[in-house]
Amino acid sequence: MIRSESTCCLAANVCLILCGPAGAELVDSRNKVVDAFRVDMAPVIDGSLDDDAWAFGTVVEDFHQVDPDEYSQPSEKSRIYIVYTKDALYIAGQFWDREPDKISAQVLRQGDFSFGDDTVTVMIDPFNSGRNGYAFDLSANGVRNQALFANVTNENWNWRGIWHGATRRTEYGWTAEIEIPFKTLSFDPKNDTWGLNFARYIGRRSEYIGWVSSNHTQNPATFGEMTDMHGMDQGVGLDVVPGIRIGRSTDYETDASSTETEPTVDLFYKLTPGVTAALTVNTDFSGTGVDERQINLTRFGLFFPERRSFFLQDTDIFEFGRIGAGDYKSKSSLSGVEKESGRPFFSRRIGLSDAGETVDIIAGGKLTGRVGGWDLGMLAIQQDSIDGADTSELFVARVAANIFAESSVGMILTHGDPNSNRNNMLAGVDFRYLNTRLPGGRTLEGGFWYQQTETDGLDGDDAAYGFSLASPNASGLRGTLAYKELQRNYNPALGFANRLDVRDLSAEIGYIAFPDSTLLRSTYTGVDFQRIETLAGELQTQVLTLRPIELANDRSDKLAFRYDLLEEQLDEPFEISDGIIIPADLYSFEQYCVSLTTGESRKLRAELYYCGGDFYDGSQDAIGSELIWRPNRHFRFSARTDYNDIDLPGGSFVTRLASVRADIAFTNTWYWENFVQYDNVSYSLGVNSILRWVPRAGREMVLVLNRELVDYLRNRSFTTVSGDVTFKFSYTFRF
Repeated sequence: MIRSESTCCLAANVCLILCGPAGAELVDSRNKVVDAFRVDMAPVIDGSLDDDAWAFGTVVEDFHQVDPDEYSQPSEKSRIYIVYTKDALYIAGQFWDREPDKISAQVLRQGDFSFGDDTVTVMIDPFNSGRNGYAFDLSANGVRNQALFANVTNENWNWRGIWHGATRRTEYGWTAEIEIPFKTLSFDPKNDTWGLNFARYIGRRSEYIGWVSSNHTQNPATFGEMTDMHGMDQGVGLDVVPGIRIGRSTDYETDASSTETEPTVDLFYKLTPGVTAALTVNTDFSGTGVDERQINLTRFGLFFPERRSFFLQDTDIFEFGRIGAGDYKSKSSLSGVEKESGRPFFSRRIGLSDAGETVDIIAGGKLTGRVGGWDLGMLAIQQDSIDGADTSELFVARVAANIFAESSVGMILTHGDPNSNRNNMLAGVDFRYLNTRLPGGRTLEGGFWYQQTETDGLDGDDAAYGFSLASPNASGLRGTLAYKELQRNYNPALGFANRLDVRDLSAEIGYIAFPDSTLLRSTYTGVDFQRIETLAGELQTQVLTLRPIELANDRSDKLAFRYDLLEEQLDEPFEISDGIIIPADLYSFEQYCVSLTTGESRKLRAELYYCGGDFYDGSQDAIGSELIWRPNRHFRFSARTDYNDIDLPGGSFVTRLASVRADIAFTNTWYWENFVQYDNVSYSLGVNSILRWVPRAGREMVLVLNRELVDYLRNRSFTTVSGDVTFKFSYTFRF
């Protein structure tokens, strides 16, 4: 069924400006339909397509290029088979390659990823809503990655779902088998039609091949359909994940040690086919890797993304107002921190102190899902006490109603402050507009939101509101306009705001072209602008970025130039480094940057950048590099350095940030991850080492070693100040 949505005059006018005439002839993906075939005997997932079930499989062969030349013939042949049983959906793929020895398969470690590896991706929308869905990505080495479509144009690849896949290399290319258990998915068994799509990526050519696409993009709004889905069994809908955690931590400065042995348990229960309840007790995040360090040269806070699986489950339901929304083809050069500012709910505020230290979660519950045309989400957490705050009871509720074909209107409530004993509440409403069915496969999206907080000791001026309008097209003209105000007493205790008492206006416009050239794959030219001022009208920050040319070739090597015109108003002196102060004043300065990134299909990959020019009333030279070497699929080594040389009238200083990774994949189920970081601001060296065994999705054993060392004398004589060792084992039982 082809859906339609009324578009207001404003949207139509913006479309005429941003969308322009249609480019290549649009292929209406919604006319692509396949009938799924049910079998009684499931195929064995071993990468070999010799099971009897595949003889009955529905065959899909009508693929086309998505990138670089959309709708043209792919360079290689692909064939997909589809069957299902009462318990799972099964996909098999045959992928021909005239040069099978050149298939890119560099990554063996589960959880790792390289955009340069050959992969197949299965995308499904079980509700056939055109709004949400899942993506399951399997590389030629059998490495699994998975994502939720957090909104139609944004994918969250941090989500973790239980599914299985295996691959084999053949004399003509490679084969793949995928099993997606129905217990992993939220869906309505009464709905016999699902949204469906497929993609194949040929790494060495940077060539995307797809079943359906629009404007060089594949998303739920333009999926094809899979019909005749019936008799699926979600079981009781209960996942029980018991575990054991044994840990020993040591404070070497006080010579104090402690050992803990605790059971952990996570429960997931489907109250209805589309609604899941989750309970966690003695929650443990020891298997989650550490954050990458950042050095802050601004007056405002930094933003670190969520990485913990409990909070990432169904995280798309808690998205609000398109704050921070972007897509993987986003070309913005503006600060990602400023885009995230104003989030009413940011899960990293739970279980982590302001200093980034882990805080115990005693217990927590979550209810998420979709009922009819509604998205529902509730989260309740009991967090242990920390310095300055007693045990906290934290609560978040989110509800949104689907309107039109792809838009929604909703509200959010939060209660509690994890870092203080003050009472705090937040209420917000939002409208999110989306239309992906414009001429030429163009997209128009926007949002309006309003929030009000209530905090003990803060009276009045405690609201925030904003709007955005964007046409995030993957080819041709694209642009974004956004505005928000955060009042001085606005206090989202469970959210994120890095500046208050400000209004923020940003605009971006650019053009992506795919030239008919054997040397160039794509070009981009654009201008970005942002102005942040106080609500009294005084400037804080203004950035105008000119991006004359950004080039990419057929190996995904990229070269980019940019020129920045900046203004910073300091109302009070800013101590940017120990003893070095920038006086209060209005500063106007210019910078320029050049960057080079080589394609991920190369065994030795490099990322290089240089930025130079003025910095407030002085100068700055910033140099960064990362070298990634994958000699074979068992090893990955990388080294990254970021160097800033800043010369100011009040003094000069240099910042250095360095990190080294060494990952060893013994097999597809056993691997050892090592990460070492150092910076000369804290003069600390952090070591994180994880030995991980994942015999099958949903089963995991990890041994984690952390060490923190400090160079107190500034002469590279490091002293160990703290350390911990943790062993954890968990096993998922599905009923």
